[in-house]
Amino acid sequence: MDSLQIYADNSDEEDLSHQPSTLSADSSPPRLIPSKSAAPKVDDTMLALTAAEARQAQSRPIDPTQHVVAFNPTYDQLWAPTYGPAHPYAKDGIAQGMRNHKLGFVEDASIDSFVFDEQYNTFHKYGYAADPSGSNYIGDLDALQKNDAISVYNIPQHEQKKRKIEREKDEDEVDPTEIDNPATDVWLMKNKRSPWAGKKEGVQTELTEEQKKYAEEYAKKKGEKGHKGEKGEHVVDKTTFHGKEERDYQGRSWIAPPKDAKATNDHCYIPKRLVHTWSGHTKGVSAIRFFPKYGHLILSAGMDTKVKIWDVFNSGKCMRTYMGHSKAVRDISFCNDGTKFLTAGYDKNIKYWDTETGQVISTFSTGKVPYVVKLNPDEDKQNILLAGMSDKKIVQWDINTGQITQEYDQHLGAVNTITFVDNNRRFVTSSDDKSLRVWEFGIPVVIKYISEPHMHSMPSISLHPNTNWLAAQSLDNQILIYSTRERFQLNKKKRFAGHIVAGYACQVNFSPDGRFVMSGDGEGKCWFWDWKSCKVFRTLKCHEGVCIGCEWHPLEQSKVATCGWDGLIKYWD
Repeated sequence: MDSLQIYADNSDEEDLSHQPSTLSADSSPPRLIPSKSAAPKVDDTMLALTAAEARQAQSRPIDPTQHVVAFNPTYDQLWAPTYGPAHPYAKDGIAQGMRNHKLGFVEDASIDSFVFDEQYNTFHKYGYAADPSGSNYIGDLDALQKNDAISVYNIPQHEQKKRKIEREKDEDEVDPTEIDNPATDVWLMKNKRSPWAGKKEGVQTELTEEQKKYAEEYAKKKGEKGHKGEKGEHVVDKTTFHGKEERDYQGRSWIAPPKDAKATNDHCYIPKRLVHTWSGHTKGVSAIRFFPKYGHLILSAGMDTKVKIWDVFNSGKCMRTYMGHSKAVRDISFCNDGTKFLTAGYDKNIKYWDTETGQVISTFSTGKVPYVVKLNPDEDKQNILLAGMSDKKIVQWDINTGQITQEYDQHLGAVNTITFVDNNRRFVTSSDDKSLRVWEFGIPVVIKYISEPHMHSMPSISLHPNTNWLAAQSLDNQILIYSTRERFQLNKKKRFAGHIVAGYACQVNFSPDGRFVMSGDGEGKCWFWDWKSCKVFRTLKCHEGVCIGCEWHPLEQSKVATCGWDGLIKYWD
C-alpha cells in the first residue's frame, strides 16, 4: 500500500508540473516540493573522492626524494621538471641536503673496476668513451669512427705486429755511441731491468774501508733494533724489604716456615667472616699463591707491575716487594720448596726470583706475552720451566742453561693454563681456541685432543686433591669436571653453576680435603659448592668488582684467601 501511495503522490506532482504558470508577479514565489524515489539511496561520496584522487594522481608532481610511489605514474610525470620555487640556498639548483659530493649529487653505479679503467684510459688516449647510461659514445666522434671504436685493451692483432716492427726499427736506428753513454736515455732503455730478473752473477769487488765501516755499523744497529723488538722490555730489577729484620736472633731467614705448623685440614669447613685485609697494590691483583706446604706467606701479582709477599701467621704485613716488570704481572708460580718463584708479565718477560733476597736469578723471553708459567713439579725436574704464550705455543726452557729445550705448538689460540697430571708425566693445556690438549711431558705431540661444539674457553683449571679429576672454569658460567685417567672424559654428572664468570679468568680451586669446590666471579663474590652433591654451599661477597683469585690455605681447615681487581687481598675464616 505504501508504494501505491508514493506512486499516487508522484502522479499528482507530475500533473501540477504540467499546469501552465498563472501566478502574477506580486504573488509569493513557488514552493519546490522535494521529489521522492522508490529506488534505494546510494552514497556516492567515496566514488567521487576516488575519481578525484585518480585525477589528482595523474596531475600530481612526483617528489624526487621519495623512494616508493603508491600508484603507476605516467612517463610525463616521471620526467617532468621539479615543481616549486628554487631553493634559496641551493647551489646549481641542488639543495645542501641532497648533496653527497662537492659538485652535486653522485649516484652509485654498478660498473666493474676493469670496465671503468678501460673507458677511462681509452678516453685519455683516443678522446672518446662509452656512455655508462646507454649504448652511445661520448667525446670525439671523429676519432671514434677513425679508430673503429677500439679501446686501449682490445688493440687489433695487425696493430700489435705493426707496433712491434716499428719498435725493432727504432732500435736498429739507434746511434751505437749513445748505447755506450750512460748519460743518454737510450742507455737507460737498454739497461733497465725487470724487477723479476735474476741477479747478475758477477765477481764481487772488494768493499772500501769506508763501506766496510758503514756496513758494520748498520748491521750492529739493525741487530740491536731486532733484538729490542723481539725480546721483552728491559727494566732495572729492584726489591724492597719491609720487615723488621731479614734474620731473627737464631739466624733463621724470614721465609723459614714456623716449626709448629701442622696440618689440621683433614676435615674442612666453609669460611664465614673476614679476618684480615692486605692492601698495598695500587691497581688490581691478578693472582695469589700460598707458600707451598706451609702457607705462612702469600705471594700476590699486581697490575701495578709489582709482586708482593705478605705475612699470614704473625704481623699480617707486606714483607717484600719485587719490582722487575714494566707492565702488569699476569701469573706467578712458586717452586716446590718456595725459595724461588716465577713471574710472567705483559712486558713479555718471565723472571725467576729468589724469594728471600729478591734477586732475579734469570730472565726469559720469546718476544711474546706469557699467559701462564709453571715449573715441572718433579723434584728432579725443578729446573724445567713451561710457559704458555700468546702466540699459541707452550715453550719449555732449561733454567740452568737458559736454552729453549722444547716447543709444544698445536693450539690455535693463546695458551691459558698448564696443569700437570698422572704423576707429572703428562700435562693438560687449555687455550682461547676452546679446546683442551693433553701432552706427554717432553714430547710435542698431542696424545688427547678434546674439542666439542658446545665447549667454551677455559681460562682456569685446577687439580682435585685426589688427582683423579680436573675442574675447568668454562666461560659459559659453569665449572666442568674432567677425569685424569686415560680417556680424559667429561663427567656429565658433576657440573657446578650459579656464578657469573663470562669474560673473566676467575680461578677455580678445591679445599685440601676435596669436599668443596670454590671460585670467584665477575660480581666480586666467592662461591662454594659441595663436591658430592654439586649444590651451592655458600657465597661470600668479597670484593668490589671482580673476584679473580681464591686459594684455600694448605694447612688450615677453613681459611681462604681471595683477591680482586679492587687491589685488595682478603683472608676469610
